[in-house]
Amino acid sequence: MGVAALALTAGAAGTAYAEDVEVLHWWTSGGEASALNVLKEDLEGQGIGWQDMPVAGGGGTQAMTVLRARVTSGNPPTAVQMLGFDIQDWANEGALADLNAQAGEEGWDEVVPAALQKFSKSDGKWVAAPVNVHSTNWVWANKQLLDELGIAEPQNWDEFVVALEKVKAAGKTPLAHGGQPWQDATLFDAVAMATGGPEFYEKAFIELDPEALGSDTMKEIFDRMAVLRSYVDENFSGRDWNLATAMVINGDAAFQMMGDWAKGEFLNADQAPGEDFLCFRFPGTQDQVTFNADQFAMFAQGSEVGPEQAALASAIMSPAFQSAFNVVKGSVPARTDVSDEAFDACGKKGMADLKAAAASGNLYGSMAHGHANPAAVKNAMYDVITAHFNGEYDSDTAVDELVTSVEIAQ
Repeated sequence: MGVAALALTAGAAGTAYAEDVEVLHWWTSGGEASALNVLKEDLEGQGIGWQDMPVAGGGGTQAMTVLRARVTSGNPPTAVQMLGFDIQDWANEGALADLNAQAGEEGWDEVVPAALQKFSKSDGKWVAAPVNVHSTNWVWANKQLLDELGIAEPQNWDEFVVALEKVKAAGKTPLAHGGQPWQDATLFDAVAMATGGPEFYEKAFIELDPEALGSDTMKEIFDRMAVLRSYVDENFSGRDWNLATAMVINGDAAFQMMGDWAKGEFLNADQAPGEDFLCFRFPGTQDQVTFNADQFAMFAQGSEVGPEQAALASAIMSPAFQSAFNVVKGSVPARTDVSDEAFDACGKKGMADLKAAAASGNLYGSMAHGHANPAAVKNAMYDVITAHFNGEYDSDTAVDELVTSVEIAQ
């Protein structure tokens, strides 16, 4: 029997029971798994079973490969964690279920920011339920190590380099990093915003303006990436992001540049913001927020949305779940009407930063996380960024390759 092929059926006492939901996702680290349990328990309380289909790999690339095989074989999962343009790509193929009835009944249009709806909707139809908003331009730091070395929160690029140099001189790893293309691009994203500013970021990574992509500013961004590479340990290649976070947690490294999902790892290790670890915007991006948003797209299981899919979407969008989940995950709610009362200092800062950036026009979809351009362009940028970070290109060559690769990918 196909997953979620059956509708709700009435039990002996009139109680409704649902077929299991099969959920494909890449939340496999400790903090992420804890957050996902909030959703599992919510559904179990409604009598809905959960078939877990985890596919490791923080950026979701491997998960999308598995998904393509499942859909091609005519056996799509009930719901799939997705990012940005991947949702639009599947919607354009007619593979996603129409959630408009659910969205209308529960007023999603009024509470989900327009920047997220750009990805949640296709041709005016809701096709995905956003779980959160992650901002990607964060730095995470080991407070004890910084205190020991007399390092204050750096406010700009030069101060950050001075701080990294102090850590290196003390015999610790300055920058914890995992050598995977999406992680390299996450560094690049923040460096680009800090170096070029929001107007440049929009021209280069959203509008794909050839002049911006080939500019002296872009060369400076690559030059700064080479500087960061000099502060990464030699065992970085292939390291998962959460293992890099563990280096900061354990005091083996001072800093990690990573999205706010990293906070879940600190919390899972019983660490407290402001006491054990620090969270701050990458120096030079204090007024900007680059974001991605995890969403669950519902795959069409027939002519109508299955009741178990509707229940899953409703559970995801409930204010209580949005608060409980994001408190654990490190992200902030996708709904604007959720209180920050339950959130810690980093969570409150994240919610305030998001609100301010949205109001000032400084909220930008992250290039590194599939919210600036479709996958073909993103992957073309990944290839160049990673080749440069690994020493295959110098900065001049990387700029030329970036212009050419983006042109071909469009």
